[in-house]
Amino acid sequence: MDISRNNAAATARIAKPTDDYTTMDLPTFLSAATGSPPRVRPVATIAGEIAAAAVRNGAARWLAGSARAFGAVELLSRPPAGVITTVTPLPALMHALKGEPELSATIDAALRRLTEPRPKWAGFALDRPLIMGILNVTPDSFSDGGRFADPERAVAHGRALIAAGADIIDIGGESTRPGAMPVTPDDEFARIGPVIQALAAAGAVISVDTRHASVMARALGAGARIINDVAALSQPGTMALAAKTRAPVALMHMQGEPTTMQRAPRYDLASLDIVDFLETRISACLDAGIAREAIVVDPGIGFGKTRAHNFEILARIGLLHGLGTGVLIGASRKSFLGGLVDARLPGSLAVAIHAIQQGVQIVRTHDVAETRAAIAATEALATAP
Repeated sequence: MDISRNNAAATARIAKPTDDYTTMDLPTFLSAATGSPPRVRPVATIAGEIAAAAVRNGAARWLAGSARAFGAVELLSRPPAGVITTVTPLPALMHALKGEPELSATIDAALRRLTEPRPKWAGFALDRPLIMGILNVTPDSFSDGGRFADPERAVAHGRALIAAGADIIDIGGESTRPGAMPVTPDDEFARIGPVIQALAAAGAVISVDTRHASVMARALGAGARIINDVAALSQPGTMALAAKTRAPVALMHMQGEPTTMQRAPRYDLASLDIVDFLETRISACLDAGIAREAIVVDPGIGFGKTRAHNFEILARIGLLHGLGTGVLIGASRKSFLGGLVDARLPGSLAVAIHAIQQGVQIVRTHDVAETRAAIAATEALATAP
């Protein structure tokens, strides 16, 4: 075996480019990224005593104040020639940054955002995984449309989700599946209002899944505590309402509108474009008087994304930790998982487990009991001796 030739290939200046980005070695990346501050994604996550030992030895850092640590990072930058990326262990990165004070300060700031403990959101500590149970009070949602359109049946299902281990019940009255037509705010609230009132009276923590300011206001008045907005507070009056009420919010990315979003969606690199978008929306929230600790972000799996986009976003979901907020994922039963809707539980659980291993704090799901059990087993395995 020609070791020298193998080493030369492994350290080539530029590895095989893809359709979306070019992979480089670390020195070449740092040179090429000049003028384009890199995003930082934690990789090589670990937990348990191994994680604690790696942190003590300086080989890893804690992720967002959780019990998981990361020992390597992917750097991504967007210079004029296109998106570039490199992956490096943390010690090698720190060594390479010596003598580069400006870039070192940028990377140090990014690493601080990755490691800082997240404050409580909606009263929940974000140092353990939370489950958001889905309750669609609609006739046309892609998975359970019509099944819970009756208020009594919807309330019963909400109680069942809580009993199964849901921390939050996410109630929606307008389908935002691909191709769905909008409904009026009055019709939307007529569907969800009685359900919110009944479950909130029973002590449930309710998020309202809506993009309309009037529905948000009426839902909060009925007992909802959280605003979950697929339009990231971009619709008229929503930003001002969230700021006035100080309700915790979930900001989601969506390319286009539900009626058109799946018509040939395009990105430079989906994960990177989405982080840029959500950073802009967070800045708008801060300018409007919404506190950062009131915000979590959601990349919007399936909302204006192809199957390939969805998997690339999930593979790089850790990029969202660089925004300094909690991260929410909703991939439950979605079509990119393949097969008929009722056969998508295995894929949904696989995504949930992957997300938790990457430090995601909130998983939105139809299948609460199964997801809770999968997460519990994942966490137990991660910390087993």
